[in-house]
This record gives sequence, C-alpha cells and structure tokens, in this order.
Amino acid sequence: MNKAITDGAVLMPPAFSQGLTVWARGDGTPGSDTYHGTATAAYVPSDLDFSGCLEIQKTDATQKLRYMGETPLLPGCYLRITAKIKAMSGPLPTVRIAGWAGGPGGAHVSGVNETGNPVSLSAYGEVIEISAIVGSGARTGVDMVWGRDPLYGHFGLDITGPNGGVIRIEDIEIEDITRAFHRNMMNIVDVRDFGAVGDGVTDDHAAFVAAEQAADGRKILVPAGTFYIGSSLTLTEVVEFEGKITQDAGDILSLVSDYGLPKYIEAFGGDEELAFRKAFQALLNNADHETLDLGGRRVTITEPLDLQAIEGSRNSFAQRRVIRNGQLYVADGPEWDVDVTTSAASYSAANDDRLTAVTNIANIQVGSLVQGTGVGREVYVREVNVAAQEIRLSGPLYDAAGRQNYGFQRFKYVLDFSGFDLFSQLVLLDLEILCRGYASGIMMPRSGVANTLKNCFITRPKDRGLTSIGNGCQGMFIEGCQFITNEGGTNAQNRTSIGMNANANDLKIRNNRVSQFRHFAILGGQNYVISGNHVFQGDSVVDGARLAGFVFTRTNVNHTVTANYVDNCHIEWTNESTATPNNTGGFSFSALSVTNNVFLCTDVAPWFSFMVIKPYGTGHTLRGFTMTGNMFRSIKGTIDRVERVNATFASLEMSAVRDVTVNGNMFLNVVTGTENPLTLDHTQSNHNSTWFIPFSGRLPFGGRAMHVTSLINRSKIKSVANVNQYTVPWITPESGDNGDIVEVAWEKDVAGTVTITARMDD
Repeated sequence: MNKAITDGAVLMPPAFSQGLTVWARGDGTPGSDTYHGTATAAYVPSDLDFSGCLEIQKTDATQKLRYMGETPLLPGCYLRITAKIKAMSGPLPTVRIAGWAGGPGGAHVSGVNETGNPVSLSAYGEVIEISAIVGSGARTGVDMVWGRDPLYGHFGLDITGPNGGVIRIEDIEIEDITRAFHRNMMNIVDVRDFGAVGDGVTDDHAAFVAAEQAADGRKILVPAGTFYIGSSLTLTEVVEFEGKITQDAGDILSLVSDYGLPKYIEAFGGDEELAFRKAFQALLNNADHETLDLGGRRVTITEPLDLQAIEGSRNSFAQRRVIRNGQLYVADGPEWDVDVTTSAASYSAANDDRLTAVTNIANIQVGSLVQGTGVGREVYVREVNVAAQEIRLSGPLYDAAGRQNYGFQRFKYVLDFSGFDLFSQLVLLDLEILCRGYASGIMMPRSGVANTLKNCFITRPKDRGLTSIGNGCQGMFIEGCQFITNEGGTNAQNRTSIGMNANANDLKIRNNRVSQFRHFAILGGQNYVISGNHVFQGDSVVDGARLAGFVFTRTNVNHTVTANYVDNCHIEWTNESTATPNNTGGFSFSALSVTNNVFLCTDVAPWFSFMVIKPYGTGHTLRGFTMTGNMFRSIKGTIDRVERVNATFASLEMSAVRDVTVNGNMFLNVVTGTENPLTLDHTQSNHNSTWFIPFSGRLPFGGRAMHVTSLINRSKIKSVANVNQYTVPWITPESGDNGDIVEVAWEKDVAGTVTITARMDD
C-alpha cells in the first residue's frame, strides 16, 4: 500500500535546491520564520557526500527545521521521515526527526509524541542517517504515535546540544511505509492503525468506526489488548479477534457479517455468559440479526438471565427472532435460591385477577407463584403496583374471597422474559437448558403471540420447566421437546416440579417426551391441540399413587387430545381457574375430545383412572365429550374403571349431560369398561311383568341411563304358559337410586333375552 500512488497524496517535501522559503525555523505553521536569506543557513550545491544539501550553523538551544507544507497523515497510513546529516565544524550536536501535529482548522493537536529518538554526531565528515516513523497506531517500530486526531504534520529536524557547530543536511525524505505493517493489506485492517489503544481504559470507539469505514470488504483485526468501546458499535465487516472488547452493560455490539455466539465469545475474551448477553442485545437491536446461533457451544450460566434488563431499552418486541443450537449449562450458586415472601391481601370475585391492599408489596416479585387457601395450581404474579398496593394475577382464584395471608415463591429461571410486557414470535430451537437441579427453565413474557419451543431439551429443572405468568403463551408451539425430570427417584405424590403451564389459548403441544414430573402441563386456556406426546410419571411403589399428566383448569376447553402415550398418569379436568366455581349457566364441562391415545399404568391402586373430572363447585354437568379409539391397559393388577368423577368439592349433575360419545375403546385389565351409547344383552330367566335391566356403572362417569334408543328381542318372549308374546313393552329409564337401571314393563309376566341400547346423555 502506498497512499502517494493509490490516493495521490503528496508526501515528499521539495528539495532544498528549490529554495528555503518553505523551510521554517519554527513549527512550520503559516507565518513561521524561514531559513530564506538568513546568515546562518545556505544551500550548498556541491558536496563530496551529498549531491546538494542545506548547511546550518546551530544558534538556538533547539534548532528547528520544518517543512511548511502540510504532509497528510491519512487513517491507517504510516510515514517514515529520513535525513542524512554530517558535522562540518564546531561543537558536535545531537539531531532527531521531529514534527508538529495539526488538526482540524489548523489547530495544534497536543498530547502526542512529536519527536523521534535523538542521535549524537560523534565525528566530522561522518554521514549519519536518522529516521522516525509516524502513524496513528501504537505498532511496534512506530516512534511517533499520533492516533486519529491529527490530520497532517509539519515534519523536519530538531538540532540540540551546544551552539556554534555547523552541519550539512541532505534533502529530507518522507515515504509511505504502511506496507511494512500490513503485509496482507489487501484483506485485513488493523484497528490500531486508526488510533485504537487497547489499554482497557481509552475509548476506542472512534478508531473501530474508522477501521470499519476503511475496510471496504476486508477483515478488521482486533489485535492483542483490551479495547474499551464507550458506546454502541456496529461492524458490518468480518472481524478477527486476537484481543478482546469491553463495553458498558447497556451498549450494544452488533457484528453484522459474523453474527453468532462463537464470535461474541471471541470478542469478549472467552466470557461465554457475557457473550450471550451481548449477542442477545444485538439480536433485538439490529434488523440484520434474525437468528442467534450458539454454534453448538455450551454456555455456563451463573445467574438468572433477565432478558429485558439485558436488552435494557424496550419493554416489547414483536419480530421473529431465533435462539438455537447450543446448551445453557447452569452453575450452582446462591443466585438460584428461591425467594419466599408472605403477605396479607384481599380478594374479591368481582375483581377476579387482582389482590388488593397487599402488605409488604415491595418485596413481592413479578413471576412469583401464589399460594394460599382457595388458590388453584400455577397462579402467578403478573404485575405489581406498589403505589396502589395491588397485584395482578395470571388467573382467578376459586375460593379465596376475603382477606388472608398468601405465600409468594419466586423461582429462578435460566431464560427469564417476564420483564417484557410483550414478546412475540420468539423461537427457541435445538436448544438444551441444562438446569442441573439448581434452576428452572424458561419464564415467558407477560403477553405475546406465536412463541415457539421446538426440538429443545429442558433438563432437570429444579421447580418448573416452562412457566407462563400471563398471556405470553398465546398461540404457542411446543413441539418435539424433551422435559426431563430432576425427581426421577422420588415417588409420584412427593414430587414438586412441573413441566409447564399455560393460561392463554390456541397452544399446539405436539410430539414431546416428558418424564416423571408431578404434572407435565397445567393448562388454563382453550382450543389446544395436544398430540403425539409421551408423558410418563410412574415410580416403583406397588399400588402407588399416580398424579395427573395433563390438568385442564377450565370447563369449556375445546381441546383435542390425540395420539398421545399417557403412561402412569391421567388427564384431570377441573374448573379451578374461576372465581365463581358453582355453575349458574353456560356450557359447564364441555368440548373435550380424547381420541386414539394409548393409556398405560403399572402397579397402581385399583381406584386409579385415566380420565378424571373434578368440579370445584356445584351444578356442573358434562356438555360435549368424546373419548373414542383409545387403548387402556393396566399392567401388574387391574383398575376398576378408566374414567371417574372426583367429588372432593362437588359431583356432576348427571341428569343434564349432553353430547357424550364414548366408544371404540379397548380395555385391558379394566374391571368395568364403559360406553355411550351402551348396548348390552339382558336375559330374564324368571317370568316377570317388569324387568329391571342394570347398567351397573358401565355408562361413563357413572352416568344415568337417560334414554333408551333401541330394544330388540334376541329370543322369543314367552309367558309362564310358554306362549309367545308379541306386545311392545313400556320403557322407564333412569330407575334406581343411581338412575342406571332401565325398567322394561310387559303386559304380563314374561321371560326371554333382549338387546338394549341406552344413552347417558340427552
């Protein structure tokens, strides 16, 4: 590289033979005295050693010789000033290359070194060559490091030592020697050449910007050192890091052409956690960054990542962003300890997502799990209003009217998005969050749409795998993931960890594998597609308890549960997410389809069932339920039935059931298989005018035989006299204490066999 050639820069001063009017006795600035016409200087056209030279008698303490022309000092350019000198007579002086640094508007740039190394003349007639290199970067061999502020220089000599001596100076040369520092100048730009210091203190932002502007497709080299960047920086060129960068927490580093976690790890000196933070900042603050690829790296995380605080400048984000391909590995430490707070608060069903008059509210954190009498599972603090002493909840409380003490547990999450009011279209892909029993996995933002967790592992979460504290789960996709327990050796009823929860609607939970949590999913929304999942929650206890794998916490759900493998757990359907659990109208428990699943249990108590409805209030019924094509199997023992009502709080009103279809299922080691409509054969061996045909609990959920849709004679109906009877009987459904007996009344006492079909619904 040679700026005289490439940029047409004029570097070489004129020869002394052209006159001394441009050679100053001072700094070389306009108005300086020159050597023209002085008695102590003259041009010598002929010399034994020089073809032409300037002869000067030293008369000043520091005799200066400066070219008055402005020699440009371009960014990234290094100049060498060279002079040949010999002493002629008198005291022998000391000489050195020197210059004057000029900035914008002709101002002097102070604080830079303006002299080279001094050389003492030791003999008369001996030719001595002196030189010095000037440039912007602190490179090895650079004598005068001027940084980026000087735009030009007035270069020449200083003569020091005793006065009276006479020396001769051959024409001074100034040449571009940038090539000596940039052997591969065609493909790399060094930030030092643009004034970067790399001492960890000096703000090198401007130097990096200048290097970026000069690179023009070439790589930018960050050499050994610590380079403090005092404000946000975007580099569009590829960057090679030998040294490292430091930045304040709120400043952003955006590496546009080489965006990925491995490059950020290089940029921040191998600090993986800091690199992840900075890369996430850039992900949300540069339109050119759509995917943060971890490059297959394992990143050690020492504390919860509050992602809104890390980003620092916004409370909402709604553009697709992807974090993928790596592992977040939790290191043990007190930062993961659960924060526990107790406060008194009031609750009213009329304001069903609020706690009011909350004491100690300043210590209650957003994202805390709420515990107390009448509080359902997975209710969280969504917002805290300290001034109003009010807490907004993720959902209603089923029986908490009045005032009581509540407990608040704030679990610590590796990825915590709860600081965002809204975050949509986030994709976590091919990512493992290795919680190691120290941390929880992911906390979703307070609101958001179409966030996705795909092909991810949430491994050994301490308390929770994925938590929604609001509506950040709206339309969420959870697909192909593994939720791996930290409680594998714990009996099912003693486990405390939960795989996930959701409050909003329209989730797709598909093709996941889930092991041995207390519950896999506590779901409070509507319109879910739940398919292809393998959820297993067993233990080694004989006749052991089994808990729900899926919990639906509202009545009208509109869910499809299809092609899942439900292993040693069950589906529990409640209405705990309501402030008025008694039914006063509406659809009640409705719109659930459970089809073509495999249900398996091993060594369970006989009363275990795979489908449990648990009303939290009175007056509820079943208004739309399909359970078809499923296989139910018990290993090592039998179970009484596959479905039941948990009447801890209330039972179902079976006289108002509507639209229930249960058929085509397989029951293996199940004492009582159920169907609706249910068809069975009844043989009346003793003659009677009224036959009592028991359905004996074979209607789903112990339903009532509300309607008889058909009765067909399977044999001749004969009187006591063995005479065929051809009269049609009168049918009375819902007889008996449980309403599961159908009365068939004949004209006289008869015997025979019939096939009867009854329904539990209207």
